[in-house]
Amino acid sequence: MTLEILFVFALLLTTIALFIWDRIRMDIVAMMVVVTLAVSGVITPAETVSGFGQSLVVMIAGLFVVGEGLFRTGVAAAVGNWILRLGGQNEKRLLLVLIPVVASMSAFMSSTGAVALFIPVVLSICRTAGLQPSRMLMPLAFASLIGGMMTLIGTPPNMVVSTQLEAAGLEPFAFFDFTLIGAVILLTGTVYLVFIAPALLPDTGVRETHHPNLKEFAERYGIEDNLYQLRVRQDSSLIGETVSSARVRTGYEVVVFAIRRNGKMLSSLMPVLSETRIQSGDMLIAYGDPADVERLCVEQGAMFFGFPEDERQRIGKEFGVAEVMLHNRSPMIGKTIKAGRFREQFNLSVIGVLRDGQPLATGFNGEPLQVGDTLLLAGGWRFIEALDERRNFVVLETPAEMTEVSARWGHAPYALLIMVGMLALMVSGVLSSLSAILLAAMAMVVTGCITMNEAYKSLNSSSLVLIAGMLPLALAMKKTGALDLIVGFLLQSLGQSTPLIICAGLFLLTSVLSQFISNTATTVLIAPIAIAVAQNMGMNPEPFMMTVAIAASTAFSTPIASPVNTLVLVPGNYRFTDFVKAGLPLQILALIITLTVTPMVFPF
Repeated sequence: MTLEILFVFALLLTTIALFIWDRIRMDIVAMMVVVTLAVSGVITPAETVSGFGQSLVVMIAGLFVVGEGLFRTGVAAAVGNWILRLGGQNEKRLLLVLIPVVASMSAFMSSTGAVALFIPVVLSICRTAGLQPSRMLMPLAFASLIGGMMTLIGTPPNMVVSTQLEAAGLEPFAFFDFTLIGAVILLTGTVYLVFIAPALLPDTGVRETHHPNLKEFAERYGIEDNLYQLRVRQDSSLIGETVSSARVRTGYEVVVFAIRRNGKMLSSLMPVLSETRIQSGDMLIAYGDPADVERLCVEQGAMFFGFPEDERQRIGKEFGVAEVMLHNRSPMIGKTIKAGRFREQFNLSVIGVLRDGQPLATGFNGEPLQVGDTLLLAGGWRFIEALDERRNFVVLETPAEMTEVSARWGHAPYALLIMVGMLALMVSGVLSSLSAILLAAMAMVVTGCITMNEAYKSLNSSSLVLIAGMLPLALAMKKTGALDLIVGFLLQSLGQSTPLIICAGLFLLTSVLSQFISNTATTVLIAPIAIAVAQNMGMNPEPFMMTVAIAASTAFSTPIASPVNTLVLVPGNYRFTDFVKAGLPLQILALIITLTVTPMVFPF
C-alpha cells in the first residue's frame, strides 16, 4: 500500500467522520476535500475542480430551476386541493392519495423540491382535517425518497450511476429503467406507511390550529350571500366610466373589487384604481346589498348573477382578503372609508367592517371608523402580503389560502407544458438529458414562470458544491489505486459468494453510509467500486449499479440521512429515534425487494 493510497483512505475516513460529526457544513467539508487534494498533488489542480464542470452538477442545477417554476406557478397548491377533495378528512385515505402523488412528482423532480412544495400543502390539509402533522409528514418524506427511485432524474444517485456506466464505456440507464423496481417498492411502501407506520409514529398531541379560509371570512363579516357578478351590457352607461366616476360605491353602496375581461382576471391594480375604465362585456366582481345591486343594474344597464363555488375558487387564486384592526394611533380613526382612500393607498377595497365583534350593515361607507374596528380588505394577494409593512393598522389574520396561492398561477399551464416537454425530449432521446433540462430551465424563465432572481435563489448551492466537491475524491481513489484495493478486499472477503450476496453487501454498505452522509456523495464513492467488482467477476454491471442506486435512496432511518428528512423534522416535531423506528423496517423491505426484483430485470 503506497503513501498516496494511505493518504486517500485517510482523507476518505476523515470526510465521513466530519459528515457524521455534523459540526461543519457538508459543503464546507467538500470544499476542504477539494483544497486538500489540490495541495497534495495526488491529482492535478485541474482535476480537483473538474467536478464543477460535470454534466451531473449542471443537470441537478437545472432541475432546481424547473422545480421552482412548478412551485411559483401554484401547481403544488392545485395538487394539494385535489388531494383534499379525494381523501376527505380521513388520515388513511389522505395518505393513500398523498403518497402516490408525492412519489410521482418526485420521480420527475428533486425529492427535496417535492417535499418543500408539499410541506405547506400537508400542513394546510392537517389544519382543515384536524390531523396531527407528525402522522403525515414522515410518510410524505419517505414517499418522496421512494419516488426518486423510479426514474433517471428522480434523484441524483440515479444519474450518478448512469453517468458512471457511460464513463466506463457501457450503455447508461434509460429514463424508465428504474421504474419497475421503484414501483414495487412504492406499492409495498404505501401499504407499510398507511397501515403499519402510523403505529410507530409519535402521537405528539399537536394538531394544526384551525386557520379560517376565504369562505369563513365571508361568513364572519356577513357578506357570504352578498357577492355578485355583474355583466356590463352593450347599452350600459357604465361603459367608458371609471369605478369612481360612476359612483358605484358612493351612489349605490356597492363595492367592485375585481374585473374579468375577455375571460381573464385582471390584476387587482386595475379594478380598484380610479383610472380603470369599464368596457362592454366586462364582468364586475362586486359586493353589496341585493337591493342596492339590483338598483345599480337597472339604472346603469347591467345584469347580475350569483357567485357559484367554482367561481370563488377561481378568483381565490389571484384575489384574497385580510382582516386588519385599527390601533389608537392609526390615521384612519374618525375617517370614513372614502376619506381613508384605501384604494389609492393600499390597492385594496374595504368590503366588511366589524365593530364590537358584530358586522356593520352594508351601508358602512359613510360610517366614521373607530379604534378597535376590524376591516376586511379585498384585493390581489401581492398587495395583501404588503400589508405587514404598513403601520396604519395591525394585520390580525389572513386566510389559509394565502400560503397556497401563487402570484403567477396563470402561468401554471406553461410550467406543466415545459415539464412534459422536458420529459418527452429525455424519454424519446431527441435531446440528451442535459440539453433537455437546460432547455426547460431556460423556458421557465423566458415564459415568465419564474424570474432570473428566483431561478438563482432556487439553486441549492450547498448541494451542488457537495456533489462537485466529492467527485474529485472518487477520481483520486481510482487514480491512486485505492479503488482497486477496495475491490480486491471485497472480493477476497466475499470469497466465492454469489452475485446476489455481493449485491446484498453493496446494498448494506451504501444504505448504512447514506444514513449519515449525503446519498449522492455515497453513490459517487460506491458506484465505481460496484462497476469494478462486476467487471472483475466477469458479470453485467447493471444489477450491481441498480442496487447501489436504490440503496442510496433508502435514507429513512436518521433525520440527517437526507435533506428530505431534515425538512420535516421541525414541523413534524420528531425526535431522532422516531426515524429509526419508522424507517428501519422500510429499509429492510427495500433490501428484500431490490435483491428479488433487480436480477429479474437486469440478469447477472
